[in-house]
Amino acid sequence: MKKFRRTSLINLTLSAMLMALALVLPFLTGQLQQLGSMLLPMHLPIMVCGLVCGWKYGLAVGLVTPILRSLLFSMPVLYPNAVSMAIELATYGAVIGLVSDALLHLKSFKSHPLAVAYASLVPAMLAGRVTWGMTQALLLGIKGASFTFKAFLSGAFLSAFPGIIIQLVIVPLIYTAVVRLAWKSKS
Repeated sequence: MKKFRRTSLINLTLSAMLMALALVLPFLTGQLQQLGSMLLPMHLPIMVCGLVCGWKYGLAVGLVTPILRSLLFSMPVLYPNAVSMAIELATYGAVIGLVSDALLHLKSFKSHPLAVAYASLVPAMLAGRVTWGMTQALLLGIKGASFTFKAFLSGAFLSAFPGIIIQLVIVPLIYTAVVRLAWKSKS
């Protein structure tokens, strides 16, 4: 299995479509910030972008989307939330793309898109959450507020648990479907 990579134009088009999806998915949570932080609707398209289009596209879409959404819809609040989300989502997009690229160079992963998706998704999720925590601590520290380890665990894992489960189910399914669709179009 070769990684689903096409021309730059197709990757750019897919990235734009996934960015648009990341901008509108939070409307499903009714703009309720607490529900949005539980279900993490912006995360899904960014992770798919990194897997399907590569780390550069995942990083760019992840970095731009929260800031753009904040400027367009005033949600999330620009500072510190959208800024820390931009760093977090850029990390997701980059790490998931880099790990999947590395895995696809290993013979044992070449024909197993579901394994590639999970083996890329878990490190990306952990790296993104750690990056979010460090960014929150830094940004809140600049404001003179504190960000405790308890607040990190609560925000990154406990309150986000439903979204984490959704990510673990949806992202690998979407990636597997895209890869199989790419295989069919080649034959």
